[in-house]
Order: sequence, then C-alpha cells, then structure tokens
Amino acid sequence: MKILVLNAGSSSQKSCLYELPESQLPEHPPAPLWEGAIDWTDQPDVAAVKVTAHGTVVKESIPVTSRAEVMSHLLNTLWQGTTQVLQDASEIQMVGHRVVHGGEEYRESVRVTPAVKDAIACLACFAPVHNPINLEGIEIIEQILAPNIPQVAVFDTAFHAHLPPSVYVYPGPYEWLENGIRRYGFHGISHQYCAHRAAQLLSRDLKELRLITCHLGNGASLAAIRDGYSVDTTMGFTPLDGLMMGSRSGSVDPGILIYLMREKGYTADQLDNLLNKASGLQGISGVGSDMRQILAAVEQGNSQAKLALEMYIHHLQAAIGAMRVSLDRLDAIVFTAGVGENVPLVREAACQAFDFLGIDIDPEKNAGHPVDVDIATSSSRVRVLVIHTQEDWAIAQECWRLQVTNAATA
Repeated sequence: MKILVLNAGSSSQKSCLYELPESQLPEHPPAPLWEGAIDWTDQPDVAAVKVTAHGTVVKESIPVTSRAEVMSHLLNTLWQGTTQVLQDASEIQMVGHRVVHGGEEYRESVRVTPAVKDAIACLACFAPVHNPINLEGIEIIEQILAPNIPQVAVFDTAFHAHLPPSVYVYPGPYEWLENGIRRYGFHGISHQYCAHRAAQLLSRDLKELRLITCHLGNGASLAAIRDGYSVDTTMGFTPLDGLMMGSRSGSVDPGILIYLMREKGYTADQLDNLLNKASGLQGISGVGSDMRQILAAVEQGNSQAKLALEMYIHHLQAAIGAMRVSLDRLDAIVFTAGVGENVPLVREAACQAFDFLGIDIDPEKNAGHPVDVDIATSSSRVRVLVIHTQEDWAIAQECWRLQVTNAATA
C-alpha cells in the first residue's frame, strides 16, 4: 500500500511516500520511498524545495507565485526526473494530511468528505495560520491525482480529547464553552508519537508512564501525559496560546490587546498579524524567528537576541513547571522538533531549573544532535529523552489503520 503524507506547518511543508504491507504495520518507521520538503521562510518570495529519493538529494529555489504551484512542482518529482519513484499518480492508494484544528467534533482521524472539508474551512477561524493551508493541500491532491482518491484528515487536536474540564474550560462566562470557546491543544500528532516512542525507549508500558513532552519548533507546545493520554497542554483555543514561539507571542495579558484596540486603533487583522507573525523570538530579537539566527546573534553580542533567548528559556521552564502540576509524578521529559532536537543549550537550560526534582543531564550525551537517546545521567531520578518526532509516520499509520478498519467492516 503506497501512502502519501502531506504535513503542512506554519513555515514549512513536509511530504513523504511510504510503502506499507497490507497485512501488518512494521514496529519501527520504515524509510520513505521519497521525501519532499518546502521551506517558505528561506528567502522572501522564494521557496527552498528539497527532494530525497534513491539516495539522491535535489535542492531547488522556486519563485513563489502561489503556494499551490510550488506544491504541485514538489509532487511532480514523484514521477519525473532523478527522484522518480512512481510511474504515475495512480500508484498512490491513499493520502494523509495533518490538519491542525478538528474542533470538538473530530476526535479521531477521518476519511475526507465534502462535509469534512467544510468543517476544516469553518474551523479556520480558530487556526487561521494552519487550517487554510491544510485544506489547500487536500484540494491540490484532488486536482493533481484524482477527486475520488481516498484522503484522510489526521487532527492535531485529537490527542488532547481527554483533557479534563478543569483544564479545557476557560474562566470566562459559561457561554464561551457553549459556543465552542475552550482549550483544544495542538501538536497532538507529535506529542502522541513521542509518548509512544518514549515508552519503547524506556521499555515501559505507556499507560504506566508520566511524561512531559516538549514540542519545540517554530510553533511550540508542551503536554502532560498520564495513562497514555494528554491531560494538560500549553496551547489552547488556538495555536497562539502558551509558550513564546518563533514569531508567535504565546500567552500575553489580554488587557494589552484591549489597550491596543482602544488607545492605538488596532484592528483585529492587525492584532492577528502582530501576535502570529511579528512577536516571539522574531519580535523581541529583531533578527529572525529561527533559533539558529538567535544563537548566532547572541554570539555577536546582540542584546535583543540575548533577551529573546532568556525569555524563551524562562517561558519554557515555567510551562514545564505548570505541566508537572497535572502529574502525580514525573518519569521523563521529552524534547522534540527543530529546537528540541537540535539545540543542546535549550535542553540544558530548561532542565537546570528542576535540579530539585533530581533531573541531571549528562553534558556529553546532550552535546550535538542525539536522536532517540536518553541524555540523563544514570543517577538522574527523571529520564530526559531527545526524540526525533515522526509526524509523517504517525499520519501514515492512521491512514493504514483506517483503511484496514474500513476493509474489515465492508
């Protein structure tokens, strides 16, 4: 079974083609036949496209006339050029999509139908940076492959469906809850994958573990995981809540927004742009939203970049402490995604505040880019894992399971 996965984020588009057996899923992620990636932030009006297949890596810079054209170019490399792995598009049997917001209705992965597409579009008001992009990917597949190809929506919010009311209800008027205004949580595909992978690495039953998973990318969130479920998380009604991120503010005093509207004449669109695209590391440092840019600027003595880094670490430490409150104990902290996997300084600094919990990182293990490794010392009372998140593989698994379930009930 050949399954294509499209994983669209706020700053990138990742794609994979897997070939899976019909009978049973492999225990560990197989190598994709083909991998494609688009970085929308590489240069203004230019997308950096990278395709890997047959051990060959092809990199291109594509002018961005429209996102759809760049995505079409990427998908065409599946059956054209040196990265060709298919004779034509008809070999693809199913396509899986990461969809950021599924609202209250979609608590598990579903086959895409016109009703599901309408729901994704309606929920764009909750995730304006992501859901339109996710829907765009679904529609591009309909155009390039076929309108009737099976497509599956895998929702980032689904893993957080077990949040208790004391966590997901906001302390506003009760009518908010009745109108769907509540904490949903995001990055659920990554948090769920990392929780399962942590159980494998620790040789423990996931239902017995108490974990804090730290997804630290351009967008960032934490989850407290108990009995295999997310019971608390930092993102809320939208992916804007919680931690300080690449260009997103995270949690701020809502009175600031009221002040900006009343005293400075800000519109809703201006606030949206300000909080989503001009805040976080970008807004404080003035040099960029990528942690690599921040660290380079710190090395050059840039005081704003230094402040941005210190703020990022402080907010991360505070959020880890908040997640710990929802757990009766802590067995492991997991770091994943771009920053979590690749920046030893952030991992070390985040854990230093919790010496009193018996967390002790091994400096040698922490250095560099450890993958699926426990970087804690043997004497540490809490394990510290660095896990390479594989959202694409998790999405492919959901597609496979849905296909098998449908076949069994047909």
